[in-house]
Amino acid sequence: MTTHAKRYLVTGGAGYVGSVVAAHLLERGHRVTVLDDLSTGFAEGVPDGAEFVEGRVQDAAKWLDASYEGVLHFAAFSQVGESVARPEKYWENNVGGTMALLAAMRDAGVRRLVFSSTAATYGEPETVPIPESAPTSPTSPYGASKLAVDHMIGGECAAHGLAAVSLRYFNVAGAHGPLGERHHPESHLIPLVLQVALGEREAISVYGEDYPTPDGTCVRDYIHVADLAEAHLLALDAMTAGSVPAGEHLICNLGNGNGFSVREVVETVRAVTGHPVPEVTAARRPGDPAVLVASADTARERLGWTPSRPDLAAVVADAWAFARLRGEEGA
Repeated sequence: MTTHAKRYLVTGGAGYVGSVVAAHLLERGHRVTVLDDLSTGFAEGVPDGAEFVEGRVQDAAKWLDASYEGVLHFAAFSQVGESVARPEKYWENNVGGTMALLAAMRDAGVRRLVFSSTAATYGEPETVPIPESAPTSPTSPYGASKLAVDHMIGGECAAHGLAAVSLRYFNVAGAHGPLGERHHPESHLIPLVLQVALGEREAISVYGEDYPTPDGTCVRDYIHVADLAEAHLLALDAMTAGSVPAGEHLICNLGNGNGFSVREVVETVRAVTGHPVPEVTAARRPGDPAVLVASADTARERLGWTPSRPDLAAVVADAWAFARLRGEEGA
């Protein structure tokens, strides 16, 4: 527990990553207000001890004042396919909401921001692991909306003295006690494979097995959600210590240092759960790169962050415990 408790606003703090970050802040002894409209989050996901405000980030000015040390911003829609079908929804919420949040922060004199960005801003990378210097060419309105927010934050820092850190990452997995991953509909690989192990899904589809990778299936980064939460807290520490000063917008990629293939994930789920996981091979999905792995060199150098839970089996074990807990609760 910290001896210097501060107050933070966590937008989207009833969602998967936001709730775990809010819990980590509380465990450090900070005061936390969660702002979430529950459109994709869950009221029961708000960690005990946090103040909960049900509302949209577009209306943050109603609650934000100078008593807050900073904001951690997770409120966003994040389904790639939906963003292609309904781009206006993503521009209005992800971009418009952040614009309103930045104005509220400026008016309240709150000058520290951690933004949960995405490595989808890079699109199909030219080199892997992906450095922050890689060209940004998102392939979906979702990725484009997050990139637009990063540009917006950079302008706010330069013009108005905001200190900000954007964290870009690919796949988050695992759980933190009773806080874990649940989306409707579910689109992430590890929870989908766990649904097969639980008997909730007949088989897992493997989209393509002829990629130029060791086993022919796509390779992706997976970061434990607790490691991700620690990166957000380290970003706050860096701003508090002045190593990310007013006026700087620091962008850091986060990765586990390795990638894991689709087949490795399936095999790990089989090993961890002890359940058979039938799989079916399907055609490649358009736009799926063979390998997506982010370099975490900048996060290590500027924030002192290294993942402490890089083992895939440990990530799956925590996700499995959460999935079984939800099954017992009938969630």
